Amino acid sequence: MSRQQLILLSGLSGAGKSVALKSLEDLGYFCIDNLPAPLLPQTVALLDEDGYPQVAISVDVRSAHNFASFPNHLEALLELGLDVQMLFLEANNETLVKRFSETRRSHPLSSGELTVSEAIALEREMLADFSEVAHRIDSSDLSANQLRSWIRQFVALDRSQLTVIFESFGFKHGLPLDADFVFDARCLPNPYYDKALRPLTGKDQPVIDFLQRQAVVGRFQEQIKTFMQAWLPEFEADNRSYITVAIGCTGGQHRSVYLAEQLAQHFAEHRQVLLRHREQHG
Repeated sequence: MSRQQLILLSGLSGAGKSVALKSLEDLGYFCIDNLPAPLLPQTVALLDEDGYPQVAISVDVRSAHNFASFPNHLEALLELGLDVQMLFLEANNETLVKRFSETRRSHPLSSGELTVSEAIALEREMLADFSEVAHRIDSSDLSANQLRSWIRQFVALDRSQLTVIFESFGFKHGLPLDADFVFDARCLPNPYYDKALRPLTGKDQPVIDFLQRQAVVGRFQEQIKTFMQAWLPEFEADNRSYITVAIGCTGGQHRSVYLAEQLAQHFAEHRQVLLRHREQHG
């Protein structure tokens, strides 16, 4: 009998947990929202006994009075021998404050005593241990469709091996919060200044041809490749499940997209790879 697949979902309020949980439900997961941490082991054991093969449970600070006990209950879950994955959604403060303002909802930790910004800071602190060991998705600049797509990618992963995520982004839109390594490609020749290339992206052949003619681009790419090849075995030895390599240029359209595509193609020959383009909304 195959083990139950369990996804524990958490994250900052306003970062998209509802969208993520609905996406998991659409993918066939039995979903529970805002389960108090002390109920985790018995609930999961009961669902396993009843034959639910795929379960997703959201645990967050709406149950703040008992969330501190979460690590102990997680340890009990792991002892059950289940296939457990942890997913954490986050976003930058500006985005979260804007979302609360637009929806006119109060933050679950505010209780009239804290500002929204203060409540977000407290929530980050409370969830720090979870985010440290989970697969992180920064939803700051993602559309709902993009987030759903990234959730589908996450679910399809082989849980037995390290996943290397290559993510392109634009510095003018801010650093991705989910990055483990950030490489700055703004020093490279920019196709944006060629009017014929400006409307294209790093996935289009004319841009690829332009960048491949630049020796400095090839050198930059090779040095990232060499660095990651040298250090990925160390992360595997440390039992890491995910490594996110973010590559940025000014707008996240040409250079970073090209480099992420090239590196993902190279590493996919021997490793499990995800490819993400944060600023590409199509």
